[in-house]
Amino acid sequence: MKTSTSLLLVLLLIGYTNTTNAQKKETPIDKKWWKEAIIYQLYPRSFQDSNGDGVGDLKGITQRLDYLQSLGIDAIWLNPICASPNDDNGYDISDYKAIMKEMGTMADFDEMLAGMKKRNIKLIMDLVVNHSSDEHQWFIEAKKSRDNKYRNYYHWWPAEKGTPPKRFSIFDENSDAWRYEPNTNSYYLHYFSRKQPDLNWENPQLRQEMYDIMKFWLDKGVSGFRLDAFPFIAKDTNWPVMPADFTNEQFVRYYGADAKLHNYLREMNEVILSKYKDVYTVGEGGVIPFQKVMDFVDEDRKEINTLYHDEIANIWGRDAYDVGAYQVGRNNVLGMKEIVNKWDKKMESKGWNTLYFTNHDQSRAVSRYGNDSPEFREKSAKMLYTFLLTQRATPYIYNGDEIGMTNIRFKTAAEYNDLQTRNTYNQLIKISNAKAAEYLLNQQELSRDNSRTPMQWNATKNAGFTTGNPWLTINKNYTTVNVEANSKDKNSILNYAKKLAKIRKENPIFVYGKLEIIDPANPDVFAYTRELNGKKIIVLLNFTSKTTTISAPLLAQKTTQWIGNYPTPFQKELRPYESVILKVN
Repeated sequence: MKTSTSLLLVLLLIGYTNTTNAQKKETPIDKKWWKEAIIYQLYPRSFQDSNGDGVGDLKGITQRLDYLQSLGIDAIWLNPICASPNDDNGYDISDYKAIMKEMGTMADFDEMLAGMKKRNIKLIMDLVVNHSSDEHQWFIEAKKSRDNKYRNYYHWWPAEKGTPPKRFSIFDENSDAWRYEPNTNSYYLHYFSRKQPDLNWENPQLRQEMYDIMKFWLDKGVSGFRLDAFPFIAKDTNWPVMPADFTNEQFVRYYGADAKLHNYLREMNEVILSKYKDVYTVGEGGVIPFQKVMDFVDEDRKEINTLYHDEIANIWGRDAYDVGAYQVGRNNVLGMKEIVNKWDKKMESKGWNTLYFTNHDQSRAVSRYGNDSPEFREKSAKMLYTFLLTQRATPYIYNGDEIGMTNIRFKTAAEYNDLQTRNTYNQLIKISNAKAAEYLLNQQELSRDNSRTPMQWNATKNAGFTTGNPWLTINKNYTTVNVEANSKDKNSILNYAKKLAKIRKENPIFVYGKLEIIDPANPDVFAYTRELNGKKIIVLLNFTSKTTTISAPLLAQKTTQWIGNYPTPFQKELRPYESVILKVN
């Protein structure tokens, strides 16, 4: 396919108008470690098992710290490790100041954190702020009587007032967010699983408990928090009746991000976060409307540093909010450009953006945004890595993406561990076998379990993850897709990722440089420039399996290739899934 004339003209203009450093004033930069960081999300259950019980643990992470350091990462976001009955894989916490039994001990945590600090790797804890486990002592006490001192740590509806106003639960099999509790003849609220009762942030005692928890971990030496489901902590407790034609666009109005949320965040900052140096916060902001993002991340408001959004995930391969059928090959490059551009421009002078492709709630990047066929898996994985590490945003890399791990694509409901998948399937099977079967087919591409399969370290039994029975099935391609094989191949995804991380660290243009998208109407190529203090680079990314012709001799004369994902340099054509970074001379 021919690249549009506008791209060629822009590239020519770049070459002819490039100026020397002497002609440019240096751009003032508000440097922060978390802006420059490459953050690696580590799902501990699936990373490394050290004792043969089939579940990854803290000692396993410690054993792999040299590997993590070799990636060139600066920080680790660690999914929940606090004590939990694991109804939702750790997002149901029964003790915020203790370690999950399967993960090890507090001594194991201290050893792991000391090892990270020795290697200059910071730790970001995953803090579940909206709900606890129903096995937390607070909730056990709250159920005893209506006048128990912990009663107002949660949201209750007395049964004598009738049926509570309808609220949908994301994980409940009946989709009902109110659960009857017979001992006190009341209903408690749970937006997620029935074993995850929502905390009542209107109670100042509860808020102080949460700040004490943050202090506990900060005093241990963690460098920040990822605030799980934080928009939901501020609820309209008048419980307005939802309209019969409720839509996803009305979600925030009835579920969270109430005006009180800003009060809570500012109080959190004043009471605890401001007392520690360079603490970083990132909020799970998928339900925050775009027009309100600066209300959270504008540094003058003293709330949180960043939030990460799901907008790219919502326009690629699925309908928003995980509804509708998976659309195979839905390469929405134009939609991605629009999203990247609007977020970048929004935060051009204040705030800071984050970007990711995979996390524990999304399927594998190379399977979804790239192409995991044997022909294109490595090329497309490198291309996606190039995108993340060349944006003006903090990149989040999910464990296993650095070796191109793929979706496992379970065929039956019995194979899934994911609570959301199991419960939705159980709902649908009551309605129609055909609907349930269609859902399972979609989940092969979208299920969270795709990204939660154990890390593939080598070609030995169980991929070197465990000597026991793994908690979740290991992808059969581990014999070829693994860390050991990648390490031995100088042209592997892993070694490409390391090179790119080094380039980003050594060149501020990749972090702070101005971003301009070029040829925005091109449906296949995502191309943009980064510019800082008289230096300019061009990034070209082909998101398709087709060759894209670029007839631009000037590129060979006026640019130098910095790095690319093909063994031979870029010439006039962008080959399938090709990525290239060019220095403008």
